[in-house]
Formats: sequence, C-alpha cells, structure tokens
Amino acid sequence: MTIVVKRLGRVDYEPTFQAMQDFTATRGAETPDELWVVEHPPVYTLGQAGKPEHVLRDIGIPLVKIDRGGQVTYHGPGQVVVYLLLDLSRLKIKVRELVTAIEQAVIDLLADYAVTAERHDGAPGVYVGAAKIAALGLRIRNGCSYHGVSLNVDMDLSPFDAINPCGYAGLKVIQTKNLNIPLSVTEAGEHLTQHLLQQLDRQHG
Repeated sequence: MTIVVKRLGRVDYEPTFQAMQDFTATRGAETPDELWVVEHPPVYTLGQAGKPEHVLRDIGIPLVKIDRGGQVTYHGPGQVVVYLLLDLSRLKIKVRELVTAIEQAVIDLLADYAVTAERHDGAPGVYVGAAKIAALGLRIRNGCSYHGVSLNVDMDLSPFDAINPCGYAGLKVIQTKNLNIPLSVTEAGEHLTQHLLQQLDRQHG
C-alpha cells in the first residue's frame, strides 16, 4: 500500500479545495493515494448540510461553502489539517471504517502524551472530555475520498466563538497546547500522518 505524503505548508483554502476535487475527478485505477498535510489562513467552511444560522456573527473571516458532510467549522493558523485522497474501493475500506481509522489516529496521538480522548456518538471528531480537539468531514466520489481531519494545535481559538462548531451551540473546543503537549504544528502533522498511515495499513490489512 503506497500512500504519497505531501507537506504543502500554509496554503489558501479555496485553491486547495479545488485541487482536491481536480485530483479526485482525474485519478485513475493506478493513481497512488495521497495525504496532504496543510495549514490554512483563517477560513470558515460550511458543509453540504450546513445551516448559515450556525454562523453567529461576521468577524471578517471568509466563509466557503463546500461539498463535505457536516456543518460549519473553522480552519486557521496553528491547526494542522490532513486531507485523505484515497481510493476506498482499492483499499477495500468502507466509509465508516475510514472515519473510525481517522478518529483512532487522533486518539492514539493524544495517548502518546498520556491524554485520554474519545468519540462521541453521532458527532464525528475527537473529544477530550466535552471539548472538541479534532474535526473531520469527508466527501466520497466514485469510491474515492477527499477532505479529511483538522487537529487544533496552537491557535487562536476565539473564531470558534462566532460559530456553532459543527452545528453544536456552545460546543467547547480545545487544543494540544492546552493539554501541555509540546508539539509545533509541523510536529503534530508528522505524528498525525504516521498514526493515519498505521491505521490505514491496519484497516487495509
């Protein structure tokens, strides 16, 4: 199982979204799977089921409507995002298994630092207590996935106050820095990527 990891650094959201769509639309049976590790300038993204009223007030951050599942979330500097461009048919992984694998990768990363994290039924993502530390959303097209997972590392969390994160009013958000995990965004991206590759290998195997 060959997965190409691309570390793209800080890139604007909209061209990255377009690139994911283009990659997925043009890939063939032999196209290697890819993980894109990125950081974005401040942006809100509103999923397909997203309700505009979950954006509580305009604080000058652009809002982009996109085609993943889920509601509104925030991406910004200090958060690592990993996009999973995978041929699920070829990997023989079901969507539910992929979601579980992504969540488990985050849980395992936090466990490396003695932090206990968990899933919440019906609310994809990873939580430490009642606070959300990682959000995930996927789109599947022709058996291939795009979009992915974001992990809050060392960021300004205040933009989350202007939305109902993932559609939940008053949902608390947390980041690794608050948990005394000494990782930079780059380091967190490397750790998360390794855990994702392990989980995908396990699911595939």
